Amino acid sequence: MLFSILRNSFLKLIFFLYLFVLIFFPLISLSDINQAIKKSNTNIIFLRHALAPGYGDPEIFRLEECETQRNLDSKGIEQAKSIGDYLKINNIQFSEILSSEWCRCIDTAYNMNIGEWKKFEGLNSFFQNFSSKQKVLKKLNTKLKGTKSDDLVLMITHQVVIYNITGISPPSGGFVLYNSFTKNALEFEPNLSAIYN
Repeated sequence: MLFSILRNSFLKLIFFLYLFVLIFFPLISLSDINQAIKKSNTNIIFLRHALAPGYGDPEIFRLEECETQRNLDSKGIEQAKSIGDYLKINNIQFSEILSSEWCRCIDTAYNMNIGEWKKFEGLNSFFQNFSSKQKVLKKLNTKLKGTKSDDLVLMITHQVVIYNITGISPPSGGFVLYNSFTKNALEFEPNLSAIYN
């Protein structure tokens, strides 16, 4: 009788431990971004827009006309949604979310669905001189200088902009964690596959 009770209690304990690992282990593996933000004293996260096949923009580019630009494909849209899910699961709260005025950045922000965001000219691409590099970087550097140490601002932008500020060229959907005071930058690629495992 006593043996049977002890055996049942032990089996229940094993079962609950199994459930705990099953439920919480993915969250533990996803906490790397929180640790990286804390370790690097990040107050800016640069995000390169999600997957948009091609190179540059067509010569007929018009800022207000998405059909004249290189845009997210179906994989890019899904990637943006996954990035949003990743940030939500990790409870990353932004003090501000800014996006380049390019449609592929706007669509990344929209599909991430993590809160209110606004367009910011200081994140526009100057890769093909559709924007003035000097004007963009002046606006961006002014914004960076005005960002407080306890802020966490998400900036959705382009490879050329991120590289000019941080010296890092992340892949589509990749993060660069940045401290605007020390200028330290850390490339961080989220493990999006872990969200659904």
